[in-house]
Amino acid sequence: MNRRDFNLSLLAGVAVSAAPTAHAASTTQDALRPDLTRYTTQEVKVGEHTIRVRAYEGLPTVAKAVEPDYQALNLYIPEAYFQGGSVGGFTARTAPIFLPNGVGGYMPAKPGGLINRMPGPPGQTPAPSASAVALTRGFVVAAPGARGRTLQAADGRWTGKAPAAIVDLKAAVRWLRHNADRLPGNTDRIVSNGTSAGGALSALLGASGNHPDYEADLRALGAAPTRDDIFAVSAFCPITNLAHADEAYEWQFEGLREFRNIAISMLDFRVQRKEVVGQLSDAQVALSGEMRQAFVAYVNALGLKAPDGSPLTLETNGQGRLREHIAGLLQASAQQVLDGGRDLSDVSWLQVQGGRVRSVDFSAYARTVGRMKAQPAFDGFSLETGENQLFGDASIDKRHFTDYSLRHSTVSGAARADAGTVKSMDAMQQLLDARAKVSSHWRIRHGSVDRDTSLAVPTLLAAAARQRGAAVDLALPWGRPHSGDYDLEALFDWAEAAVRQSA
Repeated sequence: MNRRDFNLSLLAGVAVSAAPTAHAASTTQDALRPDLTRYTTQEVKVGEHTIRVRAYEGLPTVAKAVEPDYQALNLYIPEAYFQGGSVGGFTARTAPIFLPNGVGGYMPAKPGGLINRMPGPPGQTPAPSASAVALTRGFVVAAPGARGRTLQAADGRWTGKAPAAIVDLKAAVRWLRHNADRLPGNTDRIVSNGTSAGGALSALLGASGNHPDYEADLRALGAAPTRDDIFAVSAFCPITNLAHADEAYEWQFEGLREFRNIAISMLDFRVQRKEVVGQLSDAQVALSGEMRQAFVAYVNALGLKAPDGSPLTLETNGQGRLREHIAGLLQASAQQVLDGGRDLSDVSWLQVQGGRVRSVDFSAYARTVGRMKAQPAFDGFSLETGENQLFGDASIDKRHFTDYSLRHSTVSGAARADAGTVKSMDAMQQLLDARAKVSSHWRIRHGSVDRDTSLAVPTLLAAAARQRGAAVDLALPWGRPHSGDYDLEALFDWAEAAVRQSA
């Protein structure tokens, strides 16, 4: 069927179901071509904008699902596109596709809906979700689920270990292309979005387009036999580069013994805090020094450059152009809020004079922000982290993923994930592999007070994407902790500009 004919085929004999569709039955032998006459109509309001959308929910993205509740997507399409209309200047043919994942902590995530996952307190209007804003701006929204590290089958097999999550997201992209002749939306303009581990997966999706490393897993699941590259990446505080994240963390927090982690949970909008405070031992301090030196060697071997073309390198003492570049990003962030009227006179690590931020003391910044995690931060010696669980396999719940932590493991008989599995979850390694098709547009946001990972991680990620020819927008928003979706209007301004520039 010709792409321009989809409106007629869908509008003929359309029936609106009374409830959201579960796994819609296929009208053909192709399980990935569902019955698109089954949908609900929903109304989405963001500010003064109200839009009616067709909701196709619970659509299977693979023919041989291991975890059907997670290997599916929810699809939301402005009703205007079925009537020959436009939204935000986009039409059924030109509308970009917003692909938000709800993954956090590499845990399993079901397909997302249109309601913000964290509503506001009673009496306050909840902030709109990214998907709701996308729809009012004329995007089609495809919200995929993904398996995660804690999923286990009835027979005891683990079903969501690496690389399950990224394979599921790739399957969702392939599903969209497989059905492109039947649905509004431009599958050459897919914009992914995610936060934390979800941000890492968004980046990985953009870094590993059509890479053969994933083909066997996709084929085994019955994913559509087509492309999985995407147009653009939005990544908030991506927890990526896990093979070197421990080293980067020790580099940033050099000399800091105390770690302080305040875990915050919400119950009926009452904030509950649990503080964990500790001190690195002398042995840990010594290991921290070893990790810092390893990070220096790693960075210098990458051969990456700053936007001005200068080499992003480090000296043996941890100083160098990479550190200066990150300090410059913090300086730009501070200048932005200073220009907006914020008083920064109490920020001890900034030198402000005449309305300008003159310099940043990066060591003082690190001391002020403080380290959150013990050492090592990600590949725990006792296999205690979520990342250790991510890198288990079908029969082993937790494994190491670096040689360093395996050598220092306190767990008898501990195993290490193979290098291929570690690479399959690492956007940095994929960006350095010429076989991957890389997204042409990247937007990376990492809060200036985010202590979950080193600021070097998003900075190197941005440099690697830039080295592959991508247009990269990297910033460290002032005062933001580990979080995402806090600047949605700016996010979609960026996405729209990228789409229109590439038209």
